[in-house]
Amino acid sequence: MQWHSFFLAAFLAVSVGGQSSATDSTTATSLRTPTYVAPPTGSYASYTGQVTADTSARSSTSSCSGSSCPSSPTGSQNATGTGSSSSTTNTLLLQGSNTPVPTGMNTTTNMTASSTSSSAVPTNTQPCNNYPEFCSKRYMNVTEVCAHNSAFTTPNNAARNQDVVILGQLNDGIRMIQGETQYVNDTIYSCHTSCDLLNAGTLEAELTTVRRWVAAHPYDVITILLVNTDRVDVNKYTAPIMDAGLGPYLYEPPKIPMHRDDWPTYGEMILSGKRVVVFMDYNANQTEVPYVLDQFSQMWETPFSPTDINFPCDQQRPPGLNAEQQDLVPYLANHNLNVEINLGSFDLLIPNFAQIGVVNANNDSTGSLLNMANDCTAMWGRPPAWLLVDFYDVGDGSVFEVAAKMNNVTYSRPCCGQTTSVSAASGLLKPSLSLVAGALGLLFALQ
Repeated sequence: MQWHSFFLAAFLAVSVGGQSSATDSTTATSLRTPTYVAPPTGSYASYTGQVTADTSARSSTSSCSGSSCPSSPTGSQNATGTGSSSSTTNTLLLQGSNTPVPTGMNTTTNMTASSTSSSAVPTNTQPCNNYPEFCSKRYMNVTEVCAHNSAFTTPNNAARNQDVVILGQLNDGIRMIQGETQYVNDTIYSCHTSCDLLNAGTLEAELTTVRRWVAAHPYDVITILLVNTDRVDVNKYTAPIMDAGLGPYLYEPPKIPMHRDDWPTYGEMILSGKRVVVFMDYNANQTEVPYVLDQFSQMWETPFSPTDINFPCDQQRPPGLNAEQQDLVPYLANHNLNVEINLGSFDLLIPNFAQIGVVNANNDSTGSLLNMANDCTAMWGRPPAWLLVDFYDVGDGSVFEVAAKMNNVTYSRPCCGQTTSVSAASGLLKPSLSLVAGALGLLFALQ
């Protein structure tokens, strides 16, 4: 490890909960809010139209054996129907308005609802992603909460973005797992900026946790957004994805790219078993690896790493979309407020711990998640598909309340899971700039 990485890592091990102090005169260290943060860049896929995906070689994700095989949802908890086909009995997932959800299966069946009345259709009581109302909604027409850099939960490390581990995140209702990855020594790791600073372990281990949860929750649809920091070939990611056991659950779209109205409903995805959707920001190749979807041809984002507490809703990545292109695909709202640490010649963005309670709030105050969600909905004529947040547990479920409002449902679940460390937002952990000064002084002496 290089000396500068060692001391920067030492600095990041000090919580910066008290960020109200912008500078310390005893050090070269300062905290500031930059006026502009340049987004990551890379090559963006360009399509003049949609292409029908080649389904002839898709057996790689459909075969399985042993405990990794997905189990089909049973009818014991659902409204059920009987099929007239020779070998198939389907389970109907129904939304609260008594409208049946299509099964999406390639069978010819005449479904007869189980009911005491010949005209009444039973109402579903089995939730899809925690809400029965979601079963008939298309995948891209639901607002879900995304845990920014989900794996970065290292206690007392200022570069962490969450305090609750991935298992707890999923239990609480997080439905998009997202994070930065790096390719080191022929292995994909979940690392923040550098694996010397915050290394959360291998991507395979992270995805294994996700797969185990998915296997135990057959009525949930999960999204994974991989940040390909080193812009390596997508084939480098196939081993950790498949070795984690996700293969049988991976959704492969019939069109490239998919538009908002092309996506199946949650109910259809659940009944097919293909209920894990994987996106990659840069270097996806759906011709070679059809289950890793190109992010920016199928969704766009608001400004990256926001430092403006007003959280503008402008479309930023990919650049150059016209109004028609913006409307064809869903969008992700980046709602994670950052502050910049200046270490002389080195700048680093970290979460703004001091403002996290304001940022995650379910109210109409400046900087709140609800305020941004409402602003973006008004600007684009539809809510965000994902709300990306840091420390989602701060606010005791407020981020899920905001998502519920966007979906016109009521949030009533307990929140949130056991944290891995004391949240910096609580103010219990304060920075020690004198410690930083000592580390920096030794660093400069060694240069």
